[in-house]
Amino acid sequence: MARAPVREERIEALARLCAGDLISAFGLGDLGPGAVRSLLEILSSVPARRLAGQISTYDVIVGNSGLPAGGAWALEQMARDVVVEGAERVPREGPLLVVSNHPGLADAVALFAAMPRDDLRVIAAERPLLSALPNTSRALITIESPSGRSGAARAAARHLRNGGAVITFPGGRIEPDPAVLPGASEALGAWSGSVDLFARLVPSLTVVPAVVSGVISPAALRNPLALLRRDPRDRAWLSATLQMLVPALRDVTTRVGFGPPLQAAGKVPVSRRTVEEARRIIESLGAR
Repeated sequence: MARAPVREERIEALARLCAGDLISAFGLGDLGPGAVRSLLEILSSVPARRLAGQISTYDVIVGNSGLPAGGAWALEQMARDVVVEGAERVPREGPLLVVSNHPGLADAVALFAAMPRDDLRVIAAERPLLSALPNTSRALITIESPSGRSGAARAAARHLRNGGAVITFPGGRIEPDPAVLPGASEALGAWSGSVDLFARLVPSLTVVPAVVSGVISPAALRNPLALLRRDPRDRAWLSATLQMLVPALRDVTTRVGFGPPLQAAGKVPVSRRTVEEARRIIESLGAR
């Protein structure tokens, strides 16, 4: 009998976080308590609670069946269709580092669903929403602050040495969705050299480049509310937030493309080879 109240409390907490994300996406995150903020919270309460229920269900599935199952369910809610290319390139066992772009929204759950690994961990920045998911958070290697990167790297390396799989987003921030926004290929130039660090720490490491695209819908980008934000990054952020809250804006075909497996050893740094392969995948999207 105690489980229902606990679930309701969790959904309420998640709904508050979702509403806060929407307010921040409008550029009003610093707005203190008052009538305006209260009005915004009321207006966002229904979609935020609906989304919170879905997020809670996803996390329960992760707890019962693992990240791949949870990711597949979440992706069904967030996209009209899903296309995975190169899944056979992902090793099913042994130390594996998947290096992906980071267009946001469904990118992580798309990778979860596309990877046949039950030993998956994800390097992620600390976020209250992620911390509120007890099952998913157990799979996270959290970067709590810029000074905490070395600790996260050590934790990831330990998992890799034990034969596990890790997803990393070396861009360190949200990047343009290759399907709808310019600059996705150029953003690869800002990827960190952390892949080379892992290659040194885990000599038997296999690195697989990945590109996720088609997570933000053109309809969300054209939404009049999104157009209120002038900066392209802010507009993309608000578009993504609106898309999460409004199911009608989720008419997307999300693609996950895996590049060839790369061995850590070699004359050319594996980080450079990873970027080259990711760029090839992005360029192939433009040729469709």
